[in-house]
Amino acid sequence: MKNTPPGSYWYVIHTYSGYEDQVAQNLKHRIDTLGLKDKVFDVIVPKENQIEIKNGKRRIVERKIFPGYILVNMVVTEDSWYIVRNTPNVTGFVGTGTTPSPMSEDEIKVIQKRMGVEEPKFNIDYSIGELVNITDGPFKGFDGQIAEIDESKGKIKVLVSMFGRETPVELDSLQVKRV
Repeated sequence: MKNTPPGSYWYVIHTYSGYEDQVAQNLKHRIDTLGLKDKVFDVIVPKENQIEIKNGKRRIVERKIFPGYILVNMVVTEDSWYIVRNTPNVTGFVGTGTTPSPMSEDEIKVIQKRMGVEEPKFNIDYSIGELVNITDGPFKGFDGQIAEIDESKGKIKVLVSMFGRETPVELDSLQVKRV
């Protein structure tokens, strides 16, 4: 995200879900062709990277932070408001009444921080209490129950029954599969 020029604010625009990238592209094109670069400065679809583990494979996927919404940095005038509001697949500005409400600086900083994080988050497709089989490591072949999930590290703590007692074992989420 670029710095906000004086007099401009970030606004949230509601779109049809799934059309966020298309609306952002159309809006950028309309701004260029209608010469509104001095009123509308930036159009973004807030996204973040996540690590998804499915079927034992780890991959990085880009996910929208707010599906159905895009952010626009602009100075609200009759022209700029009209152009944004009448872009195809835009359902309107988020706010009360007839004029759009700008986002606070704190809200923008939180979104910028979330988008700027280069380290993707793990998206583990298991839940606590689920039964799993350990497929790798010294406990290979053991069945256990998930006790904890640490999505920030991609680790799962599994309770394995050994010698009549429950023993917690910390594993990478790729080392287990559903029973």
